[in-house]
Amino acid sequence: MKIKTIILTLIVLFFIGFIGYRIKSNSDKNNTKNTKTNGNSKPNVKVNGLVISEESFSNIISVSGSIDANEQVEIRSEVSGIVESIYFNEGTNVIKGQTLFKVNDSELRAQLAQAVTKKNLASENERRAKLLLEKEAISQEEYDIASAEYRSLQSQMQLIQAQIAKTNSKAPFSGKIGLRNISPGTYLTPTTIVTNLVSSNQLKITFSIPEKYASEVKINHEISFTVSGSSEIFNAKIYAIEPSVDMTTRTLLVRAKTENKDGKLLPGTYANVKVPLNVIDKAILIPTEAIIPVQNGKKVFISESGKAKEVKIETGTRTEESILVTNGLKSGDTLITSGIMSLKPDTSVKITLK
Repeated sequence: MKIKTIILTLIVLFFIGFIGYRIKSNSDKNNTKNTKTNGNSKPNVKVNGLVISEESFSNIISVSGSIDANEQVEIRSEVSGIVESIYFNEGTNVIKGQTLFKVNDSELRAQLAQAVTKKNLASENERRAKLLLEKEAISQEEYDIASAEYRSLQSQMQLIQAQIAKTNSKAPFSGKIGLRNISPGTYLTPTTIVTNLVSSNQLKITFSIPEKYASEVKINHEISFTVSGSSEIFNAKIYAIEPSVDMTTRTLLVRAKTENKDGKLLPGTYANVKVPLNVIDKAILIPTEAIIPVQNGKKVFISESGKAKEVKIETGTRTEESILVTNGLKSGDTLITSGIMSLKPDTSVKITLK
């Protein structure tokens, strides 16, 4: 009986001890879980990052521009009439003063002959009136009338001569002529566009820069640009700057000029322009993917004592892969570059530096 009692007692004590152990173990697990849930020991978030360092940076802004001909004009007739002759071939070069086409002027020449006859008669009448005035045979008023008629007819003759000269349309400058829109026999009016004349040995590149860079762009500064469909880099020199900033776009209009003697560039195309500004010796550049746009600007996350910290920044020039930070970060800060959208301030992070 004593042995049975002892065995039963041991068994009961064993079960009581086992149950107590399980209760304590479960209690420890629950306490650990509650501690993590309450934020006392958050799990570390694995992210990538880099240590910010200062470097020399050539501040270059990239903008879009347009390529324009040095000179370009629509050729029209100054007078109405039938096209008599065409003296140019489409797509060829012409020189300044070269006759491009002629409008029939037979009617104007007939008017000129009539005007010359009237002018000659008025000239003779004016001569006779002058002789009579000297002999006091007529009054000064009568002479003035004869003289005025002569001068009027002389002006009328000169006007007809000017109209006849306009029937010969000439190139206002040297360049390449475009496609013609007329044929011999076409009736022209001053509203009819005959063709286009383009001078493209030199080209103008027109572009706009943000107003904050206005003070850094000067006359004779060199720029570079590329065009669609070509990897070649072309150079140009700034020769004119608009004297005021556009109030609507807050940009400044700039124009540069480049040589095009080999004809590789065509007027009317777009250009990707790079404008060099100042060189910054201690610049801070960060990857663009590390930036989060916010309502009042931009922010990034840095790691400080193993926790994520939100920092507002101000930026400047943007390149293809990075952006210049002008305020908010300093050399030695550890910038978080991945997983930033899921981060919150004070999140525990484990950074892999790159």
